[in-house]
Amino acid sequence: MSALRAVPGGVGREAATRPAPQCEADRLLDRVRLGWIRLTARQAADCQAEGALLIDVRTETQRAETGEIPGAIVIDLTVLEWRLDPTSPDRIPEATQHRPIVLICRQGFCSSLAVGRLRCIGVRWVTDVIDGVEGWLAAGLPLDSGPADVRR
Repeated sequence: MSALRAVPGGVGREAATRPAPQCEADRLLDRVRLGWIRLTARQAADCQAEGALLIDVRTETQRAETGEIPGAIVIDLTVLEWRLDPTSPDRIPEATQHRPIVLICRQGFCSSLAVGRLRCIGVRWVTDVIDGVEGWLAAGLPLDSGPADVRR
């Protein structure tokens, strides 16, 4: 996974290009994003093609409005840690110790916070997509009408 090689020790790059945080939530986002390299939508699609898990954390309503990402696994944020932690008895079978994981949400905010939570519990090979599904669409990448691979 060429785009994911630097993820564990990488440094988030976009904090320097964003305006100064205006609220505590923005400051939290900047702190959480330190320590990994986020991917463009095109890089995420390439990683998925190379075997990374692409995990869609958008709500059912958001997915219905925009469409499903082909090949993505949908996992609700309320159970994400248990489904992706390789040591959890409730993990999905695809979540293994050395398989890269790429999270995607609508705009890249919730996915970044979720990456931070996963990294706190020791999930090492995880990152997210800059601008989320909006970036996916802007890059001309496909969405379809489903059905989604929803894991509960």
